[in-house]
Amino acid sequence: MYFLTTSMKTFSLLSVSAVILSTSSVQAQQQQQSAAPRPNLSAAEIAAKLDEVEEGSALIRSKLEIQSGTDKRVLQLQIKQRRTKSGSNIIYQVLWPNERKGEAVILSQGQGGAKGFLIIPQQKVLRPIASSQMSDLLFDSDLAYQDAVENFFAWKKQTLGATEVVNGVNCQILDSQPDNASASIYGKVRSWVDLDRYVPLRIEKYSSSGQLMRRIDVTRVARDEKHHPIPANPTVHGTRKGSVSEFNGARIDQDVQFTDADFTPDAALKL
Repeated sequence: MYFLTTSMKTFSLLSVSAVILSTSSVQAQQQQQSAAPRPNLSAAEIAAKLDEVEEGSALIRSKLEIQSGTDKRVLQLQIKQRRTKSGSNIIYQVLWPNERKGEAVILSQGQGGAKGFLIIPQQKVLRPIASSQMSDLLFDSDLAYQDAVENFFAWKKQTLGATEVVNGVNCQILDSQPDNASASIYGKVRSWVDLDRYVPLRIEKYSSSGQLMRRIDVTRVARDEKHHPIPANPTVHGTRKGSVSEFNGARIDQDVQFTDADFTPDAALKL
């Protein structure tokens, strides 16, 4: 999902420690950007730029807060991800609370549907996650497995909509449709993209019948260690009434060298 790492780095998609820049440098950069005319880009070109942001690897520490009515749950997570043009690999693993430490969801997606494993060490559970289960919820949050692993900006079917203001920013609406029905649990993803920073400030995901299934809002944009703008503190609303989930990142290490072995159940069990 874009927002979690999007790239969190996106998944995808989280807040990172602020990179301190001089005020004069930032102001000068903003003035140059506002003075330069924005090129007219096609939907495919905008999606390609966002897809490029998705690529790379990262090791992330994040807090996931799940608010459902008066009940609030907090998980400290470690997220390990690798995204290339050929596919995505990602592990979400619980660090805290201690009674859930080690619980993990391992996901991968290539050209076809996603798949993975669910690990619950306390119950000695190691269970495959099939493509048909991608609508199941990640740690019972408002985020589905599919959201964590897919990169909809890489889909070939991209079309432009109107422009609309989100949080005071004029955004270009971009509609993304999966190349085939088996590639995603969604029929369409609509993004409100800030074209000055190439960050989606809102994402809505619809079923094949047109029902809104998930909405992700970004109210703050931070910068990663390379000074690239990234979504911070994404808030996720799903289909559960009165339930909302928010990611709040504490640390991100980019360009970490991972191998295929780092995204296996054996690797997750070594935590």
